[in-house]
Amino acid sequence: MADKQAVYDALNHKQGKVAVDLGATPTSGIHISTMQKLRERYGLEKRIPKVIEPFQMLGMVEDDLREAVGCDTAPFWARETMLGFENKGWKQWTAPWGQTVLVPAGFVTKRVGDRTVFYAKGNTDYPPSMAMPDASFFFDSIPRDSGFDENNLDPRDNLEEFGEISQQDLDFYRDQRDEYSGSPYALCGSFGGTGLGDIALIPGPGMENPKGIRSVEEWYVSTAIRRDHLHAIFERQMDIAIRNLEKIYDVVGDAVCVSFGCGTDFGAQLAPMCSADTFRKLYRPYYRQVNDWVHAHTKWKTLKHSCGAIEPLMGEIIDAGFDAINPVQWTASGMDAKKLKVNYGKDVVFWGGGIDTQKTLPYGTPSEVADETKRVCEIFAKDGGFVFNAIHNIQALTPPENVVAMFEAVKEFNA
Repeated sequence: MADKQAVYDALNHKQGKVAVDLGATPTSGIHISTMQKLRERYGLEKRIPKVIEPFQMLGMVEDDLREAVGCDTAPFWARETMLGFENKGWKQWTAPWGQTVLVPAGFVTKRVGDRTVFYAKGNTDYPPSMAMPDASFFFDSIPRDSGFDENNLDPRDNLEEFGEISQQDLDFYRDQRDEYSGSPYALCGSFGGTGLGDIALIPGPGMENPKGIRSVEEWYVSTAIRRDHLHAIFERQMDIAIRNLEKIYDVVGDAVCVSFGCGTDFGAQLAPMCSADTFRKLYRPYYRQVNDWVHAHTKWKTLKHSCGAIEPLMGEIIDAGFDAINPVQWTASGMDAKKLKVNYGKDVVFWGGGIDTQKTLPYGTPSEVADETKRVCEIFAKDGGFVFNAIHNIQALTPPENVVAMFEAVKEFNA
């Protein structure tokens, strides 16, 4: 049975059972193709799987699979996906790799040459916003830079996707709260709106005609030469976010234990993508605003996602008020797991880092997977403050027997 208390204990740095997450956040899920094979491996009921997060092609983890793997968490989703439509009106769609899946009604694609293109909000009157090559398992954003005017930059153009929350959204959260009443799972809120410069959102994949700075390259250039403009964007974005969180909390209350506050990546494989000074001056003041509000008005903990080599930024991330960090990519440069635990384990919860998803999980043997999983648990579980999931989402083509070996290893560690 799920043990939500194990998650709450981890978030409060209490020693105990290692809590397990699968699919409760946008960066701790499982690719739809691997999820279906995992269901088959466990002998679960055969059904066409649902794509809950189309941008990354993540599968909807249902209760029978949660029970099979020993999961203690469940997602508290927003009404719309980051691609601009609701998860409803399910229909069949055949992916380029041949799998039949269920996608929402707003998921509209066309075949163009050797790729599948996607239309934001299902509107084919505008150019497609994403494309999936036939050899791929994921969508890539299509550059649609609107040709911004350097001399007439307007912060509102990059705020179009960060508006005031609607009554429809609040009603959705209320219904979801009631649905989960009495749930054995710890609920993880993905409310959106607080990711400063999240590079997955910059191109506007869920927008029909995005305005402003929508080139990934130009956005990174802006962090160096247009900081006043970014400050103007971030200041307005955080004001909107806090007003929205006030309304959300009035509806949701303490039904969720953690809020996935930010998916902005700050690390590449070998080094951070900005200096600690840049983080401190450009990002931290705004993160601090929203985290301070959450801590002052709710019982939620806040979760920050960032891949890569972010050890030089860890102190800044903690000072910004985040309670937990994901996905803990200890395979990146300077991210030694033991040093992370020793240096930061008293101040931040490690939500992730359970296994290397670039090498061991997809290419190792089940025995190697089990051994690495237990080694990681030994490191991060000491003195509490650890929620187990893989380093980011479980990827396509991952052998299901390896995924089983990973979860069984956690059960053995907890025994």
